Amino acid sequence: MKTLSTVESYLQEHQEEILEDLHTLVAAESPSENKTLVDQCGKTLQQLTEKLIGGEVNVFPQVERGNHFKVTIGEGENRVLICAHFDTVWEQGRLPIQVTDGKFYGPGAIDMKGGIVQSLWAVHALKEADQLPDLELVFLFTSDEELGSQTSRSLIEQEAKASDIVLITEPPVAKTGALKTARKGVGIYNLEVTGKSSHAGNHHSAGNSAILELAQQIIKLENLTDYEVGTTVNVGVINGGTKRNVVPDYAEALIDFRVETEEEAERMVNILENLEPITTDVEVDICGDLNRPPMVKTESTQQLYEKAQQAGEEVGLQIKEEHAGGGSDGNFTAILGAPTLDGLGALGEGPHAEHEHIIIDELPKRAAFLAHLMKKI
Repeated sequence: MKTLSTVESYLQEHQEEILEDLHTLVAAESPSENKTLVDQCGKTLQQLTEKLIGGEVNVFPQVERGNHFKVTIGEGENRVLICAHFDTVWEQGRLPIQVTDGKFYGPGAIDMKGGIVQSLWAVHALKEADQLPDLELVFLFTSDEELGSQTSRSLIEQEAKASDIVLITEPPVAKTGALKTARKGVGIYNLEVTGKSSHAGNHHSAGNSAILELAQQIIKLENLTDYEVGTTVNVGVINGGTKRNVVPDYAEALIDFRVETEEEAERMVNILENLEPITTDVEVDICGDLNRPPMVKTESTQQLYEKAQQAGEEVGLQIKEEHAGGGSDGNFTAILGAPTLDGLGALGEGPHAEHEHIIIDELPKRAAFLAHLMKKI
């Protein structure tokens, strides 16, 4: 193996082995809130990284969530961080693993174990060809992204600050394979309303309905949605009341908002955190935060994207870009100024859906694309 084109040939020749590694990792189920299973999956992943790329392993133990770890290879002046999470949204046994019509189905196949395996094989192929760039390459594997990266955020930010470039192996846009150069910021809030209960027939006027207050707050919040500026508000869950004939003294709502800019994020946070009661004699309590800041495209991101386009051409891929409404750990790295390119994972469809799958024949091509990108970096 002497040229980059042979890297792609090597990956094509080893497609079955890539698929076997994917099966091994997906079979190690890792629902985010099950620390035992997540840690077992982490050990499986460590074994896989040792087999494919070697490197120095550092484990970051956690008490309630799964342990995080990083693998470092190379000692070049430039430092590239590859971020990936190995936890999934699926409870153990919820989704079967199956291969049908050239597609690999299973829990976390596309979100994002396919991207993990793909990136490891990209580096493996470069090492086998003795073409690994003169970089310090750091893989950071985290275990709680699906829960908001509560225990991993500080670690991600620490590693990003020490890196020149960040690559996120979340899946690309379905069907088009477009990379993600910007993402919306994500706010997560819980709204609780406390009123006063009473008999709905005999003493209706003596009560103060928490549900009535919540209903009006929901209308107010949902009306903050503005598609022109890219802001959306969704009240996804509501609870409240006890009996049909009792004026409810408690109600709650779970709120999600998305924004495209830091200024809009600040405005929305200010509105949410300063809600006042609309009806009389009730109390409202709001808690939450901006879980992920917006990932805003910068000039350095554009330059990185252009390198990705060139790398794509070399393996026969036309690389496009899109702005995504969902968040990722790339939101944390981009806000720190680190050039961040997202969507470098496996091509397929259905993250968080029962038809979650990756397209098997795209694995070696996408891995070769990532290898070419690393060379250009």
